[in-house]
Amino acid sequence: MCTERYITLGHNHNHTHKSPASMKNLVFAMVINGGIVAFEMVFGLLIQSMALISDAVHNLSDIAAMGFSYWAEKVSHRPANASKTYGYHKIEFIAAFVNSIVLSVAIAFILWEAVGRLTAPPAIPGNEMLWVAVIAFVGNGAATLLLQKISARNFNMRSAWLHSLQDALFSLGVIVGALLIMFFGWHVIDPLISIAISLFIAREIYKIVRQTVNSLLDAVPPGIDFIQVRNDLLAIDNVLEVNDLHIWQTGADQKLLSAHLRMVEESFDSEAVIRSAQEMLIHKYGINHTTLQILPGAAGEMEHCKHCN
Repeated sequence: MCTERYITLGHNHNHTHKSPASMKNLVFAMVINGGIVAFEMVFGLLIQSMALISDAVHNLSDIAAMGFSYWAEKVSHRPANASKTYGYHKIEFIAAFVNSIVLSVAIAFILWEAVGRLTAPPAIPGNEMLWVAVIAFVGNGAATLLLQKISARNFNMRSAWLHSLQDALFSLGVIVGALLIMFFGWHVIDPLISIAISLFIAREIYKIVRQTVNSLLDAVPPGIDFIQVRNDLLAIDNVLEVNDLHIWQTGADQKLLSAHLRMVEESFDSEAVIRSAQEMLIHKYGINHTTLQILPGAAGEMEHCKHCN
């Protein structure tokens, strides 16, 4: 921390101490997905449908994602301690990153198999493919509805719900492919659907990895304009300069900010400045943990502050 002879520190610890999200819906969704995986994988191998196999693998990856979400939800509620002063909130980003890497390997395998089948697609029985996909769609729909009820709790629950929603949409895509095979005999549609599903998942993986890496690097949270935050702080009465501004997050519901505020004159109410800043930051940007260092206008340049911006 940069130090100066005249310092007033302001902390806003407006944390939201919610009760842990109910895990029953998540557990039920995992059980439903487990049944779907076994069902689709068995019949996908029996009728040689890459679309069913790729959908089963995607469901399997979502079970892993839900498992990580369950574990991260439990760990993230552990209290801060002397060695982890911010607590365990960032564990959700680590879980999402690891899950994305594992899913990438599975997607690469499916793409390889599907591309190989484009030149000589096997004859897929559309009837069997259709009713297997319909059953999977019903199961995925039920799991999605269960997770929707807790999707607003935090990043983990929203992520699990989105995964399940994607499962339902992918099962719907397999249904469409089965109908095309039944009515038009387009057997090549099976590997094409598998490739489309894999590319869509790869796009989602990229977005998740980018977000988790940014969060682990303490980047400015999505939806917050760094320059606008600086301008809003400068607009507060008696604030002359804003230096050493940093904005980051340790979890979906934990956004933090620290800054040096240089005042216009020495006869100012530092507490009023801090309260105005905190009020603006929490209501406009959802930043619920602030540390503000107040400096008089006559203060010189800070020493030992290589990270100051």
